[in-house]
Amino acid sequence: MDYTRVKVCADVKDLESIAVMLLDKGISGVELQEPGVYADFLNKRSSYDWDYIDPSVENLSGISPSITFYLEDSLQGIGLLEDVLEDIRVFHIDKIEIAGVSDEDWKDKWKQYFKPTRITDRFVVKPSWEPYEKKPDELVIEIDPGMAFGTGAHSTTKLCIRLLEKYLNNERQTVLDMGCGSGVLAIASALLGAKKVLGVEIDPVAVEIAKKNIAANNLLGNVDIIQGDLTKGIEYKADVLAANLTADLIISLLKDASEHLNKNGIFIVSGILQEKEDEVVSAFIDAKYHILDMLKEEEWCAMAAALNREERK
Repeated sequence: MDYTRVKVCADVKDLESIAVMLLDKGISGVELQEPGVYADFLNKRSSYDWDYIDPSVENLSGISPSITFYLEDSLQGIGLLEDVLEDIRVFHIDKIEIAGVSDEDWKDKWKQYFKPTRITDRFVVKPSWEPYEKKPDELVIEIDPGMAFGTGAHSTTKLCIRLLEKYLNNERQTVLDMGCGSGVLAIASALLGAKKVLGVEIDPVAVEIAKKNIAANNLLGNVDIIQGDLTKGIEYKADVLAANLTADLIISLLKDASEHLNKNGIFIVSGILQEKEDEVVSAFIDAKYHILDMLKEEEWCAMAAALNREERK
């Protein structure tokens, strides 16, 4: 379906009144950009216990105040637009931008930025819509992330896969991927020779996307994906646990994770900001693990840990 996007740049004090006027006309879905809101957030960031704030957010405090809304590209939509433009003149308006857009454009525009990418010495991630000629020594993950998290190109995923490359071997051939997203780590584990991989994901949409990606990589016999809340209600035990999450989630998992780890198993974690490194290491030690390995890239780190000898079952 085609739409008309209308962006009104106005005095910040008028934005709320404009939104009310639009609501009176039946336009309820609007996007407000108020630089003061972003500036206030950045000034109070220490109050939010968030691991990471994308650098792009830093620039939002300098944006122009605006309100954006969408109308159907139809006679009715054109009439409504004319009505809005007539009534909006009572406000202090800097400029109005009007453009035609398609929901198909929104849905697929991001794909132009996702190309085949080498993520480790052995692995290449290839979007399903891109051609790629595999080299003899490569392991290729074909992925269509859809609305799920995970193209495989992020540093946290790369670090996790590098640790999987090191610790999956003839003695460790089963994997539990906690929070599998689009299935990248589960697929990588199977391509590395894991005989049985279970991916757990709480988002039902991501579960369906991960299942499609498993099928696209011809791994239905090796990998299962189920909907669940990390380890809750799951009895599966594995030689390797993988969790590409956040520092706080990883710490909360440590107690339960040991119940899903086979003797001599390895717990691989990623998604940890380097500033949280000491906190996660301390939590591992408190949970009777010892750190075997640590890798770092950009602001992120990943770890491989094992239970202390007396704690192994």
